[in-house]
Amino acid sequence: MIRLLLVDDQILVRQGLKVLLEAQSDLQVVGEAENGQQAIALVETLYRTPSKPDVVLLDIRMPEMDGVAATQIICQRFADVKVLVLSTFDDDDYVARAMKYGAKGYLLKDSHPEELAQAIRAVYRGYTQLAPGLFEKAMAQSASTTPIASSAASTSSTVLPPDLAKLTAREREVLCLIIAGSTNREIAQSLYISERTVKNHVTSILNRLNLRDRLQAAMFASDFLPFLAKSQETEP
Repeated sequence: MIRLLLVDDQILVRQGLKVLLEAQSDLQVVGEAENGQQAIALVETLYRTPSKPDVVLLDIRMPEMDGVAATQIICQRFADVKVLVLSTFDDDDYVARAMKYGAKGYLLKDSHPEELAQAIRAVYRGYTQLAPGLFEKAMAQSASTTPIASSAASTSSTVLPPDLAKLTAREREVLCLIIAGSTNREIAQSLYISERTVKNHVTSILNRLNLRDRLQAAMFASDFLPFLAKSQETEP
């Protein structure tokens, strides 16, 4: 049974979600909150009880404390509690910030009930879930800042941040392809290596950068794509 905490400032939304989710035999709502502060307090209260939530469904825009701020605190204090952010807005900035702070997924509230249930199950198992199109938009937003970063680099030394500089040349190649949205199979075909080798490189990249998954890696490194590409060209 996957235990859920519902957090939304609109009681009708919470009630509707509860009915939909508890129709699934493996999902159980163990608590409700109407803002981020209440959510944090409730997770703390339930954490060492049989009703400890496995997944927190957080609305992005709420009074008192919004979902982004609540995500940051919950993920810092309760590392084994997963956060799935919900919103009526397709807001790229919120996507990036929530994922940066540790949210495992971001879905729009008008998602099909079965899609939401499947996302909860995936997040519970540790996978990252984004509504269709949100990953691409998040990456596009990050990429839009690249010309600024590149321009700034033209007036100063083009030096990778320390975390990226310690990657090997091959890991930088793999990271560039991750930023482009390539799958492990596509990366393997592009670099003429096996998928197993790609997986090893991805694991090494995440460990070196102290990141959770390839989505975080792409969002972290996308601003430095020109630097990564240039560093490959100048690698001895």
